[in-house]
Amino acid sequence: MNHEPVDSVSVLVPSGMLGAGFAEATIERGLALGADVISVDGGSTDSGPHYLGASVPKTTAAAVARDLRSLLKAAARAGIPLIVGSCGTSGTDSGVEWVAGIVAEIQAEEGLALKVARIYSEQDAGTLERHLDAGRIHALPPMGDLRSETLESCTHIVAMMGHEPIVAALEAGARVVLAGRATDTAVAAAYPLMKGMPAGPTWHAAKIVECGGQCTTDPRAGGVLATIDAGGFTIEPLDPAAACTPTSVAAHMLYETADPFQMREPDGTLDVRDATYSAVNDRAVRVEGSRFHTADQHTVKLEGARITGYETMSFSAIRDPRILNDIEAWADLLRTMIEQRVEQTLRLRPDAYAFDVRLYGHNAVLGDLDPAACPPREVGVMLLVNAPDQATATAVAKVANPLMLHLPTADMNYLPSLAFATSPAETERGAAYEFVLNHAVDTITPTDMFRIVLEEIPRHD
Repeated sequence: MNHEPVDSVSVLVPSGMLGAGFAEATIERGLALGADVISVDGGSTDSGPHYLGASVPKTTAAAVARDLRSLLKAAARAGIPLIVGSCGTSGTDSGVEWVAGIVAEIQAEEGLALKVARIYSEQDAGTLERHLDAGRIHALPPMGDLRSETLESCTHIVAMMGHEPIVAALEAGARVVLAGRATDTAVAAAYPLMKGMPAGPTWHAAKIVECGGQCTTDPRAGGVLATIDAGGFTIEPLDPAAACTPTSVAAHMLYETADPFQMREPDGTLDVRDATYSAVNDRAVRVEGSRFHTADQHTVKLEGARITGYETMSFSAIRDPRILNDIEAWADLLRTMIEQRVEQTLRLRPDAYAFDVRLYGHNAVLGDLDPAACPPREVGVMLLVNAPDQATATAVAKVANPLMLHLPTADMNYLPSLAFATSPAETERGAAYEFVLNHAVDTITPTDMFRIVLEEIPRHD
């Protein structure tokens, strides 16, 4: 990799997540503006623990392939690297392999010969137990001290890499880097840091561009281009109809951060308390004054998920005005009746299973905080049952079936007819997962917890 000094580095971020889609014209515009690297996040924990626990992608292969085909061809034409982070949504080893397989197919179909690096971030519980015994694992709020049983209970554990493994892959000659779990910012920061750009502006720019067009006046319009130099960075949208404003750019420091002025990365802390945001024109913004404080100890964050049981779901709809007049009393009666009927028919005590009744259209989202109009016009009743095995969860939901269809209020002398949304009424959701790790590991080196595999350059005869 060429390490000749450069005055600036331009990072093209096509969208907030690989598979989300973008207009081809925005990529061409980014290349025309002088992009030096294409960076895109491939995953998130936003959609809950299932994708890590089961090690499955959130996105469909067709959407990921569509985006990758465009980006691989663009990177090849421009002679610039392509970096993808958190492959397969959660960044597990199989997620990296899944994206690598799609890349290999596209390279063969398009006659491309880009050298690919795979970076694996999945962790072995036994190795982590040795780190735990050595005192190198620390809890992050609100978690308590970690126990070895928790590590062993996880179906999958990943470590969240910073920029260093990505830089190592690029320095080894990779033109395409497919990383396991990584911080959203590391994906965009790696190349500029490798080329000598200052850490403060680089990490700040990476934070602003992590979600593509979300920092613009039209988040649906596509991605952005950030150009980092010695004094700061300039950012503009790739769609000519969108704009970056000082407010839209500064506001992104409020997104997914506990502190809008500071953000922790594996090797230190971004500090934007003295940052200034100025309009360059009606579409671009200049940011200066960002700083980065290097930490005494490099750390990586762990994410792990485990099975909490198996779920079955039912959903019925209510339009009966007498029930809706006091829907919460009806829901309380439903809960009581379910427990009674389950004990009578299945001989299960309440501590042998769990269920939740959610009233959509009334207070399902905010609960007691919801100032919903009363009575509501219609309500969807979702029953979610969790049990140690799927058969038990479904049996409980089946016991609840006639109650969700015909349960009258205390003052009714007839059976109302409600409506199930599907037939069969019960939908088996399979294993349910929960996140159980929110801990940091003191690393020996910034790359020692990650495995880099450099593939041979593909040959197409």
